[in-house]
Amino acid sequence: MSKLPNVRGRITYISSHAKQENLYAVYETTDCHYWTELAKCNQQEFEKSNTEGKCIEAREFIIALPESFPNLYEPDKLLQLFTDRFKEKYGVECVSALHHNKRKTNYHIHLIFSERELLPEPIEKTATRNMFYNEQGKHVRTKKEIFDENGNVRKGCKIVKKGEVYERNLFTAKDKLFKQENFVNEVKHFYTDLINLLVKDDKEKLHVFDNSRLYLATKKIGKNNPKAEQIQTDNEMRMRWNCEVDRAIVSGVSETEIQQIKKKYITDRIRESVDIFGSQPERLGSIIMTAVTALALLISKVLDKARKLSAKFFEKEVVQTVTEPSEERTLEKIPQTDKKPKQEHNLLKELIANPSAQKQELQSQTQVTEQETPQIPPKPVVSTEAAAYPKLLKIYKELNRQNGIIFDAERERNELELERDSLKGFAKLTKKGELQSRIDRKNEEIDLLKVGLSGIIKRYGYQNVQEFYQIYRKSYNAYIACKEQVTKWEKTYGDDNQKKSKESVLERLRNPPKKTADYQQQGILKGKDRGAR
Repeated sequence: MSKLPNVRGRITYISSHAKQENLYAVYETTDCHYWTELAKCNQQEFEKSNTEGKCIEAREFIIALPESFPNLYEPDKLLQLFTDRFKEKYGVECVSALHHNKRKTNYHIHLIFSERELLPEPIEKTATRNMFYNEQGKHVRTKKEIFDENGNVRKGCKIVKKGEVYERNLFTAKDKLFKQENFVNEVKHFYTDLINLLVKDDKEKLHVFDNSRLYLATKKIGKNNPKAEQIQTDNEMRMRWNCEVDRAIVSGVSETEIQQIKKKYITDRIRESVDIFGSQPERLGSIIMTAVTALALLISKVLDKARKLSAKFFEKEVVQTVTEPSEERTLEKIPQTDKKPKQEHNLLKELIANPSAQKQELQSQTQVTEQETPQIPPKPVVSTEAAAYPKLLKIYKELNRQNGIIFDAERERNELELERDSLKGFAKLTKKGELQSRIDRKNEEIDLLKVGLSGIIKRYGYQNVQEFYQIYRKSYNAYIACKEQVTKWEKTYGDDNQKKSKESVLERLRNPPKKTADYQQQGILKGKDRGAR
């Protein structure tokens, strides 16, 4: 957001075809006379306040738009939409212009807005007696203060006679909202949401950088900026911190611990530096490097602990595989005890005595089995989050593989540093330089590997590792839940279970007649034996 000390000149600049090569549209919510009166009002109020500096007549936002918008929307309607939405939200008059830069790579809107609202009716103040004003426009008590030696009114002084209007207010006081720190952030979110609604491709959707999160924002370097070199150096330091944060998340460091290091070594120390030394941007680099070192130490501790735990776990698994007996030896045959044959024996006796009841019984059994067969619910559908898990898992493994390479390189660097520090006597003079050069090359290699770690995420379309891990965790939870649902469904309604249920029904229908035939033969034999006796 920019402060405008000359609002009329700025409006002429952004709306002139002579000064803008690629001007597509201009839109105003009020007439030009409004801005003239607004500038006059602000200048009068500024003179009354007796403050130093420049008078702020209005403020301006520059809103960057996606490069697909020229092909999707008409410039006039697009500009009107963005301007009217701002006026509806904040209730102030605006003037805007839609531009492209010379190379047509930056499609943007200039939005100028007033900090004051126009009153429904002007407030006029009438002089109850003659009023005298000196050259500075200040009210003085007596006419002697504005007269010269000859008794004439000095040049620049004036007299307002009794009954005349000496002050006329058309506008309200400036709205304090526009001076608050969170106002710019609020407008960023407001227009980001609006742009994301209009965007057709999800890849062009925008995100507002949150300063309260783990990462540090880089600054844009404008044209002919005298502090370009300093900003470039600061941006490099900020990127080093961001790369270290990416690696910390991959290494398993909690976000709470990272946030604590950021607050302790960056936020608090910047505040202390400003309180003690004033505004000195050149001190930012050393502050960030201290924080990067503290975070790197925490990462190495976490990775060392993780590797020790994994080694212990591997040893336990090896011991268990050696000591545990094989499953074949432990398995025992458990005799099946079923009480159903006795019940079936009694039932078959009744069926032999009454053959017609046998058919009725079999029909009733088939009817019961048909009624008892439940309706099979549809198989659980895999959600989009669960379907994305295999791809995300591939990225996750790639990140961990890259992090392992970095860890090994750091371990080699540490060994070289220990060897350098342990040198004594003549070897300290001969080998120290060679070891130091190897350490420097290893540090450069580590820096490139860390940049590569962050590059993996950006190559797949994510802003940073934190964003990827949030999506990955959601996808993993959805995948596990879906897998459990599918397994449960397969166990209950799968093909194997259906085959078993069909076989059991058929067995119940087929086996009883065979058994009854056997019992009939046994009954005939018993009858013969009785007759023989």
